[in-house]
Amino acid sequence: QVQLVESGGGLVQAGGSLRLSCVASGRMISTYSMGWFLQAPGKEREIVGGIWWDTWYADSVKGRFTISRDKSRNLVYLQMNNLNPEDSGVYYCAARTGGISNRPALYNYWGQGTQVTVSS
Repeated sequence: QVQLVESGGGLVQAGGSLRLSCVASGRMISTYSMGWFLQAPGKEREIVGGIWWDTWYADSVKGRFTISRDKSRNLVYLQMNNLNPEDSGVYYCAARTGGISNRPALYNYWGQGTQVTVSS
């Protein structure tokens, strides 16, 4: 079993930055694909990016968001720059064996989420 805990969310003005962290316990996640998902109010959960041996980003966040991992500390980060109100919502990290997928149902483990609110 893998337990995931996100942190780093908060309230930020448009144009600002936040760094989200996802720490894993129970198992080393260095060989897992890790996805970051956003669930905006009234919308389905959507992937913003993922990391495995490489990284992948949704078009909406390319050039603004960066995902990295610290394998020794079992951590994954989501650096978010130049935030806009459309980036608001609950951010989740998720883990799965195999490659990055944009389908939430294919992820085996989920964190509880962290709220990000971007004011205009």
